[in-house]
This record gives sequence, C-alpha cells and structure tokens, in this order.
Amino acid sequence: MSKPLMTLLASACALALPGLAQARTLTLTAQLKDYGGDGAYLAAYLTDAKGAYVRTLWVAGGKAKYYRHLSDWNRLSAGDAKRLDGVTGASVGAGRTLKVTADLADALIDAGYEIRLDAAAEDMRDSPAEVRVPLSTASAGKPQAGKQYVQSASFQLK
Repeated sequence: MSKPLMTLLASACALALPGLAQARTLTLTAQLKDYGGDGAYLAAYLTDAKGAYVRTLWVAGGKAKYYRHLSDWNRLSAGDAKRLDGVTGASVGAGRTLKVTADLADALIDAGYEIRLDAAAEDMRDSPAEVRVPLSTASAGKPQAGKQYVQSASFQLK
C-alpha cells in the first residue's frame, strides 16, 4: 500500500472512530395492557426540549391510512419525508411487548429531549402522547405508566 493511501486511510479512521464513540444504543420496551381490542398502532418518536419533532424511532402498524390516528406524531412529523424509512413493523397485540432499538447521538441524552409514544387501536379511542419519558440517564430503566393501551414503557442505554 502506498504511503499517501495509508495516510489517507489512517486519517479517515481517526475522524470516524470518535463519531462512533459519540453514539449510544437505546432499547425502548413497551408492554401493552390486555385492553381487549385489535392490535395497537404505536409511534415512538423523539421531541426536543420545546416539544418539536426530532425523529421517528419506530411505527408499529403497517397500514399508512391509520397513521392519522397517531395524531401527535402524525402532525409533528408530517414534514419529515424520511420519517418511515426502515422504521415500521406490524401492529402490537393486546398484552404483547414492543421492543425497539435505535442509535442516538450522545448529545441528545440529558439535553431536554423526550421519547413519546402515541397509540391507537381500531374501534377504540386514540391516545396521543400515551407515554412521555425524558431522554435522560436518570430516566433510563425506570418504567413509566401509559394512559390507555401501554401498561409500562422504559428504555435502556448502552
């Protein structure tokens, strides 16, 4: 390998490795109540300290025509053309658990950001902001109760 190529490769690695160290893996777990209805649609997303949409972590439920029932997420994320890129899956049945993993920049943690879950189920009431959890090291691992469909939601940071 030529010396200029090795220098370029070493420089690229030196620049890339600190970026990798500045991200953490978040695992969000939501245990649904046995609410007696069809599978729930859930949107897990981040908001900043002012409540503005930052990014979608996951949307459980495959039919886009029902996303309007996830009203806060749908309203806040409407301008994000990439909001569904690789972050959708099947709806979650009553009494079941949703587990979502996402990589987050360290700068988001303990900076006033919040994880939100919106929920809806067919022929039942919609539940915007079903769960709101501060994205902080103090909140990690501490279950938060939901309002209607979610028994508890918590997250871990690695």
